[in-house]
Amino acid sequence: MALRSLTNPLPSLFTIGPADRDHEAGVRCAITVLVPLLTLLAIDRIDLSIFACFGAFTAIYGRNLDHAARFQMQARAGGLMLAVLLLATLAGRVGISEAQNPWLLVACTTAVAGVASVIAAHWRLRPSGSLFQIFAFAAVASIPVQPAWWEAMATSCATVGFALAVGLVSRVLRSHRTPLYWPRTEALSEDHRKIILGEGVWYLVAAGAAGTVATALGAALGISHNYWAMVAAVVPLVGHSTRYRVSRGLQRVIGTFLGLLVLAAVLALEPALWVLVLLIAALQFTAEMFIARQYMIAQAVVTPLALLATVLATSAHTGALPTGAEATALMYDRAMETVIGSGIGVMCVLFPWAWRRYVKRTAEPERSVGPSVRG
Repeated sequence: MALRSLTNPLPSLFTIGPADRDHEAGVRCAITVLVPLLTLLAIDRIDLSIFACFGAFTAIYGRNLDHAARFQMQARAGGLMLAVLLLATLAGRVGISEAQNPWLLVACTTAVAGVASVIAAHWRLRPSGSLFQIFAFAAVASIPVQPAWWEAMATSCATVGFALAVGLVSRVLRSHRTPLYWPRTEALSEDHRKIILGEGVWYLVAAGAAGTVATALGAALGISHNYWAMVAAVVPLVGHSTRYRVSRGLQRVIGTFLGLLVLAAVLALEPALWVLVLLIAALQFTAEMFIARQYMIAQAVVTPLALLATVLATSAHTGALPTGAEATALMYDRAMETVIGSGIGVMCVLFPWAWRRYVKRTAEPERSVGPSVRG
């Protein structure tokens, strides 16, 4: 009965949190991805779009903070993303990709998952965890045709810089202006450091296990994007309670299936690239409107957003968007990888819960996840 109550998804599926200036974050994020993509389209370098999209993730951080705190957090998040993108583009050049060496890609991406989660926690980045870094490293390393590394990094750096500027632009309005300085960060306690390292280990376990299972079953199931399972596996690791974490895993699966319906409709229309760019910006805005309030709805938007951003980059080499059987295979891959990853992520959440409940006999084990280091 306790486990059934713990994993019951129904309450979270029909609840939505209150709005908190979500439109402001949505506009910032949409502009940050729209302008670089339109620029690349105008100069006929849409093959660099994946680097612009990942650099634009900088704008997601520190959504409702004052200008100084937001700038500090975004500068750190942007720096971390640039380091990951540099490693990824170098990895792709030596054959570490899903096509050439999927097992080595899993190993390297697992390392990124653990290290980036620890860095993000030490810097108190919000959103927390290493989901974006996992996605960025594996996706960029797996690009079929790698552009010149300096072009890739120039695009990434320019987009991160643009994101920092957009994060400060509202200071031109006196009503929105807050002091600009480099905030001092309080030192973490020894207990928090131990929690951070412990969570880093779980990121290693979840990402590594999901990538291993997805790669091992790839031929049998007909799937080839093992890192999608790794991304899904770390989603349930974020949260203050076991109930919330399990709910995120379940909402990830349901939201993904809903999002694939949206993606199917978009691909069926075969939009022009400039329309696709506008759609990506619109989806980014919508995702930010719901990501902090209702994860399932947000995931229904994030799924087509992530896949369209990837498709946009590959279309520069293929000359066309995936249609027919190719599009169906892409969506099948996403669905299967998400189920595998989310299932493993939920198991990684339930294992310590069961240990506390049945071995240590802890009262309220679903809330015994340690002091909050996520905020």
